[in-house]
Amino acid sequence: MRTLCQQDGGSGDTEHGKPEVLNTFFASAFTIKINLQESQVPETKGKGWSKGDVPLMEEDQAREYFNKLVIHKSMGPDGVHPQMLRELSDVIERPLSIIFDQSWQLGEVLKDRKNANVTPIFKKGKKKDPGNYRPVIRVTTIPGNMMELLILETISRHIKDKKVIRSSQHGFTKGKSCLTNFINCYDELTDLVDESRALNVVFLDLSKAFDTFSIRSS
Repeated sequence: MRTLCQQDGGSGDTEHGKPEVLNTFFASAFTIKINLQESQVPETKGKGWSKGDVPLMEEDQAREYFNKLVIHKSMGPDGVHPQMLRELSDVIERPLSIIFDQSWQLGEVLKDRKNANVTPIFKKGKKKDPGNYRPVIRVTTIPGNMMELLILETISRHIKDKKVIRSSQHGFTKGKSCLTNFINCYDELTDLVDESRALNVVFLDLSKAFDTFSIRSS
């Protein structure tokens, strides 16, 4: 990677200087806190979990993950190799499932689960500008990734059963994509044109959309 320009006019051209420049820029793009207006919150009446029926993280879920674990994957920032986790699965699946469940029930994440190896991916423009790189998480800790998948599976099942997400939602929805969204939109626009109805289209491009997620500073 070439020399990177810092926001204060300096430059980072050493082995440690370049990551620091990128880290400073990536951190500056994050939104620490977003105050959602009431109108932005989706209607969830009758679709949420009551206090007594919040799903538990079961031991068999951890066991199923370990059975599918690919031992040739890279280690995470904790330095624990996937093969070691596979070999010790009978011993650690129960304590891990307990930790996962407590984290899920309390809404808290262990500090080391927030660590990850981040790779800067060049987008376009000048390569010396840190703003032209996108941070991509390549590897988290394997237990952390395991917990993410378990929570994703649980939440996805819930929103499907309760029909929380509307049929018009295509992004981040299994079986749908930007392509299905485009086809659906194109079909509706074509119908309006065929009916000689007035048609206005607004295109929005949110820059650094993924960086605007609200995060805690701690």
